Amino acid sequence: MVATLRKRTRALNPQMVIETGSESENDDVCCEECGSGHSPAELLLCDGCDKGYHLFCLRPILVNVPKGSWFGPCCSKQKKPKSFPLIQTKIVDFFRIQRNVETPEKLSQDIRKKRRRGSCLVASKKRRKMLPYHPSEDPAVRLKQMASLATALTATGTEFSDKLTYRPGIAPREANCPDYEQGGMQVLSKEDFETLNLCKSMMERGECPPLMVVFDPQEGFTVEADKPIKDWTIITEYAGDVDYLKNRENDDGDSIMTLLSAADPSKSLVICPDKYGNIARYINGINNHTREGRKKQNLKCVRFDVNGESRVLLIANRDIPKGERLYYDYNAYENEYPTEHFV
Repeated sequence: MVATLRKRTRALNPQMVIETGSESENDDVCCEECGSGHSPAELLLCDGCDKGYHLFCLRPILVNVPKGSWFGPCCSKQKKPKSFPLIQTKIVDFFRIQRNVETPEKLSQDIRKKRRRGSCLVASKKRRKMLPYHPSEDPAVRLKQMASLATALTATGTEFSDKLTYRPGIAPREANCPDYEQGGMQVLSKEDFETLNLCKSMMERGECPPLMVVFDPQEGFTVEADKPIKDWTIITEYAGDVDYLKNRENDDGDSIMTLLSAADPSKSLVICPDKYGNIARYINGINNHTREGRKKQNLKCVRFDVNGESRVLLIANRDIPKGERLYYDYNAYENEYPTEHFV
């Protein structure tokens, strides 16, 4: 008999999952961290020494039961990830940085001109406009920022991609239709679309967001501001493979993002950044079961209809000082992600 686990988790064999009420030689196994045998469905056995660990007691925590063999802290000998070389040519190649893209300064000036022209034609209710991020001015600082992201991507076996990818065998481009969204989807305005394109252009030139990816023993890879960031700034777009939710129901990935929540569940889509992704996959979620956890939120995750394609943006929802870590609510839409044990 195999224990039934939460949605999108593949239940492992009884050697990996201790079941409540089962008559097994593992009934007396307790968690090495907290000393308790409670929550047996979330108590993993190390394949190396048979010691037990709760998913939520591990640091970094595991959100889902992993596929295949698993080794606990006692046997894994986890070390700090090896840093990516701080060499410009290697970073240029890793991120496929282009040098013939129109300069961000000119694009930014064009956007401001268009906004000035438009503002004198129509008197309408003021709407908050998204802001482009401001890269660090020092090239050496930007190099360190990109190296920190390359370190995380390399450690997790992820190839850099700053866009949605549609690969053969998974969901096709035509499946990503915002009209399928249950209740409708807000359309990204023309001005905000120009701002988003400005951010994309800067990233293509190596003008990355002012962010550092750091490794924390409790949270794993996480992202912090490397300079002050203003409220309503576009931080990044969530990137990765687009697939049908039905194909990923038992996926053990901890970074899957809802892209399309369709009225017809068979048409619902998710973004899977396990093979292709960007800095978005390393931005952690809040514990929205506690007041202190909710106070940490400084980003919001919003889905937009962008020229007939659903896309997900992470946007600052308040001013963020340098050194503050970035967090958003994983349960802004579906309220099904297990965050009660988040740090």
